[in-house]
Amino acid sequence: MSACELPSAGMKDERLCKMLADTKVMAVVGLSPKEHRDSNIVAKYFQEKGIKIIPVYPREETILGEKVYRSLPEIPEKVDMVVVFRKGSDTPPIAKKAVEIGAKYFWLQETVVSDEAMKIATEGGLEAVQDKCTMVEDKRCQNA
Repeated sequence: MSACELPSAGMKDERLCKMLADTKVMAVVGLSPKEHRDSNIVAKYFQEKGIKIIPVYPREETILGEKVYRSLPEIPEKVDMVVVFRKGSDTPPIAKKAVEIGAKYFWLQETVVSDEAMKIATEGGLEAVQDKCTMVEDKRCQNA
């Protein structure tokens, strides 16, 4: 099964459903401009649902038609959720920045795991999730 593919079984998690339903602005750290990459597929899914996507990526000027920022602190508006498509070892500083910008939620995508990042985020007052796909969980919430 490829990343972010809807599994045939699984219960919806009410906490995750609430987080996703509450999100209107989503910063996506590691959003690739390549259409076949999971980060792009997932971000486009949420964009098509009406969620404002803010790409955070070291290159490119726009991705999915949205202005690209180099880091979370550069984003001039309030971010509800920070979604991370980076390897686990890269995520603790991102968690720290998510706390600093006042995000409500910090989400490490499927296969991305960092107990240190989870600790930083939760101690900073954010609800945090790791190793789960936002798109899969959103579809699970919609289908249940």
